[in-house]
Amino acid sequence: AAGEAASASVHGANRLGANSLLDIVVFGRACANRIADIASPGDKIPDAPADVGMDSVAELDKLRYADGAIPTSEIRSEMQHVMQDKAAVYRTESSLAEGAAEIDEVVKKIDDVKVTDRSLVWNTDLVETLELRNLLPSAATTMHSADRRKESRGAHAHENYPDRDDDNWMKHTLAYYDEDTKKTSVAYRPIHYYTLDEEECAIVPPVARVY
Repeated sequence: AAGEAASASVHGANRLGANSLLDIVVFGRACANRIADIASPGDKIPDAPADVGMDSVAELDKLRYADGAIPTSEIRSEMQHVMQDKAAVYRTESSLAEGAAEIDEVVKKIDDVKVTDRSLVWNTDLVETLELRNLLPSAATTMHSADRRKESRGAHAHENYPDRDDDNWMKHTLAYYDEDTKKTSVAYRPIHYYTLDEEECAIVPPVARVY
């Protein structure tokens, strides 16, 4: 379970169902080894704060009693249309730039969302609003990350930059969404271009994906 829950993958960010067993074995073992290093049987577990979990309840109630002017479905529809129209399978420089500006306006609307069902039983209105709150940062970070990447790589097919550019873009994208300002920022970090044991297994250089 620890290996499956780890925010890591032997296969990169692309998680496929058939890959999970290897992730479970590799990261499960790494997690177990780490636990053995830092904990012993019978160790006292720190006491939880008296108000543990109350911040989650407050967030839930904030949306449950949201009394803005825009229904959840309307904001979700706007988000879907921006993503489908501006960040589809084949992207262009102009569509991504427009999409980045448009999604920035859509995410702000969550502060004016209206939830009509205040109940705690089978409240699909609340559940859909919670889902939307999670989807909006994902949409914004996806759009801004794609807008900045001036190449084609994997599922990112950029018509203005049809080739992969390993010299400038073989790096990880780090996208950050600020819940307070509703702004997205993008940074990068280098990839690990080496193996754990170069003598046992040398690095496999990337090659062009062709069909």
